[in-house]
Amino acid sequence: MSETTELSVIEIKPEQAPALYIPNGLESYFEHIKASVSEAPDLSTKKGRDRVASLAAQVGRSKTAVEKPGREYLKRLKEAVRPAEQEIKRFVDACDLLRDETRRPLTEWEAEQERIAAAKAAEEERKRIEAEQLAAAEVQRKQKEADHELALLLNIQHDRDAADKAAEAERQQRERDEQIAKQARIDAELKAKQEIEAAAQREAALKAQAEQAERDRIAALEKAKIDRIAAEQKAEQDRKDAAAKAEADRLAAAQQAEREKQEAIEAEQRKQQEAEQRRLAEEKRIKDEADRRAADVAHRKVIGTAVVNALTEHAGLTRDQAIETLKALMERKIPHTSIQY
Repeated sequence: MSETTELSVIEIKPEQAPALYIPNGLESYFEHIKASVSEAPDLSTKKGRDRVASLAAQVGRSKTAVEKPGREYLKRLKEAVRPAEQEIKRFVDACDLLRDETRRPLTEWEAEQERIAAAKAAEEERKRIEAEQLAAAEVQRKQKEADHELALLLNIQHDRDAADKAAEAERQQRERDEQIAKQARIDAELKAKQEIEAAAQREAALKAQAEQAERDRIAALEKAKIDRIAAEQKAEQDRKDAAAKAEADRLAAAQQAEREKQEAIEAEQRKQQEAEQRRLAEEKRIKDEADRRAADVAHRKVIGTAVVNALTEHAGLTRDQAIETLKALMERKIPHTSIQY
């Protein structure tokens, strides 16, 4: 990522994901984006306002460029654990069903016991009401006997009136007793129903709590697995990066050593070549000098022989005299004379 006034295109490859989508793994990208929009354009100009809008849009595009591969990486992680999640859910559902089937006789027995208890309570209430009714009837009977005795002392009309009133009172009491018994039966049935419903609600609440606890446990296991996979992938990536860096450093060091070795060999070869060239040049110089001197000696000898022959032939000198004269000429002992070689 280059430091420019424009945000560079962010590209995250799939193989980079395990090392980036970890705690604070994206901090360098955020710092880069933050640094890239740190300028403060002049809002008093249209150009400055447009620049602010452009920077904000760039932040949004950069966010999407980092978020999209992250979502895809997370999707791959979820797909990787989905078979395990499905198998766990199948197992849990089967166990829940087996648990409910296993407990069903006990649940039905408990419900039956509650129903029996409610029926027993209703029966006891009925007996209580019947006892109260019998007591009331006994009171009425005694009252009727008293009324009868009194009626004997009263006239027939008074007896009729009393009988009618007693009958009406008995009818009303009977209606009240029936209403009380009916209400007691209804209350008992309602109470039994409420207790059964409460037991079912408690069972449902316990089941919901157990299911929620199981979901929380599965979620914790999934999170732990994802964290473990991410940590293992990061450790593996770090190990690969370290191995790659070590290998690269080793290759670089080997290449550097090979280059230095080759350079030393080439330098030694150049040194030997230069020494050989100097030796050959010196040998050539010596040979050329020797050849030159030999040629000069031969040339001087030819000229000297010619001079000696000329002196003996034209000057009437003996050979020894001619040689001595040549030596005098060579040593420049005779003024105004010289030998041209």
